[in-house]
Amino acid sequence: MVVTFELGVEDLADTRFALSPLQETVLSLRVLREPGLSALHLPWRRAALRAIGELDSFDGELLLALVAERRTVPDFLTPRPPVFAPAFEEELAAVRRTVPEVVRRDLVHTHLPDPPPEPLRAALGGDAEVGRLRDRICELLQRYWEITLRPEWPRMRLLLEADMTYRARRLAVGGARLLFADMHPFLRWHRGVLHITDMLSHHHVAAAGRGLLLVPSVFAHKPAPPLSPDGAPALAYPCRGVATLWPGPPPAVDGPASAHALAVLAPLVGAAKARLLTMLDEPLATVELARRLRVTPSAVSQHLRVLHAAALVARVRDGRQVLYRRTVLGDRLAGGGG
Repeated sequence: MVVTFELGVEDLADTRFALSPLQETVLSLRVLREPGLSALHLPWRRAALRAIGELDSFDGELLLALVAERRTVPDFLTPRPPVFAPAFEEELAAVRRTVPEVVRRDLVHTHLPDPPPEPLRAALGGDAEVGRLRDRICELLQRYWEITLRPEWPRMRLLLEADMTYRARRLAVGGARLLFADMHPFLRWHRGVLHITDMLSHHHVAAAGRGLLLVPSVFAHKPAPPLSPDGAPALAYPCRGVATLWPGPPPAVDGPASAHALAVLAPLVGAAKARLLTMLDEPLATVELARRLRVTPSAVSQHLRVLHAAALVARVRDGRQVLYRRTVLGDRLAGGGG
């Protein structure tokens, strides 16, 4: 089945990106429940389960029940971010204000065609009972966020912002068609309509001046629009580079040519600057380089200043960030110039 977003000229002009720590928290429950959903997240999952196991009186069964058999999650737990980067607590406060009628509707809709599982059966009760269930879910999400994702959020945010920078460049160069071209195989842009295939429902949403909100996600394994067609168009989509996020061995050198370049360059400029130079065959920002190397941006900046002073890398401002790339001299030194 297909979900479609019809976007006019004004809607494209109002297309924006946002971060959502609450959405990442809710979507991570799918990985916690189904380890086979993404092998890339297994290091995080093991650490999260250890942290949860050390807690007293933590109702993990209730949290996992929020994820349906078909992997859907309730819309009211992933509200539309009102600003570019809201705090987790701001988003959770919006969830706490959700009226019981909407909580009940979303919990039931999420689990269709089955009834809500036993931990969520209170959703079928009166408003007071549903309100208490909503508040309990919020309390659990707060604790879950604190122990499993808050420590990782700075690195996650670097990755998400790097993806948004890449997407914004695609939009500037090739418009909406190029923006969506490599976002995911299930996305297709055609004549002002964004088609999202392999969905569990079939509906059409006309943006009608409300714009489109794009939310990159570490834990989304495919495009995830809201279940309900009633709201403004919004789309969570898989972020690039997730395989580099969780702790693991140092990044491998790409091929024998790069290995040779490192071996030659390291005695000349030092191992750290040599690795940076071999990476800069494409424009990259300091935060993206730091993320790939798993070091601090300030450490990368110090080495980049030296390489720039030696005319081995060039820099250019792109919006709020600076992009670095090897110069012709840097290419020759790194073996990229033949």
